[in-house]
Amino acid sequence: MRPRQRGKFITFEGLDGVGKSTQLGKLAEHLRRRGIDVITTREPGGTTLGDKLRAVLLHSRTAGLSPLAELALMFADRAQHIDEQILPALAKGQWVLCDRFTDSSEAYQGGGRELGSKTVLQLHELLCHGLQPDLTVLMVSDLAANIARARRRNTQQSKRSETDENRFEKENRAFHRRVFDAFLAIAEREPQRVVKVNAKQPIAKVHKKIVKSVEDRLCQGNKK
Repeated sequence: MRPRQRGKFITFEGLDGVGKSTQLGKLAEHLRRRGIDVITTREPGGTTLGDKLRAVLLHSRTAGLSPLAELALMFADRAQHIDEQILPALAKGQWVLCDRFTDSSEAYQGGGRELGSKTVLQLHELLCHGLQPDLTVLMVSDLAANIARARRRNTQQSKRSETDENRFEKENRAFHRRVFDAFLAIAEREPQRVVKVNAKQPIAKVHKKIVKSVEDRLCQGNKK
């Protein structure tokens, strides 16, 4: 019997409001139509513990959280997520599509909170079994439009469900600029892994670009 082939790990990155969750869902549907077993997940979250940590990390009432405490909680969420969800799924041959991973910590805490990339990458090496995505889709759009869209979305969500995820959106423009620049620096550093996608284009066109990147880079051995 041939050993089961390891699944693929694809992450979606970018500022809030850029359309990551929409494109992640569309890619999952495309891959399932091709006969690929796919699970979708997110960070923070993805596990019972992760959902509790998400409520702490994103709630606007947690505004006084120190940058190092914030980073530590992000990695507590990630370590549990990897051990409980991601690695078991990959071992079963499933493809894992995740909304945010360590690149977000490098961008938001390393860049936005000015903790630097080195600390984030050292924590990743220590706590995450050296796991790296097979492909990262970095969705890039207009900074001001992203911030406005994310604030509107989270405000509407809060009114509908009493779920407050506004803490990062309340940061100033300089913070979001540092985050944005950090994402671009990651893409420049790791072009073999990170694909930049212009998220200002129509949804269907963005989806087509993402599908082409996945097909070209990851699907050669998965033709149905």
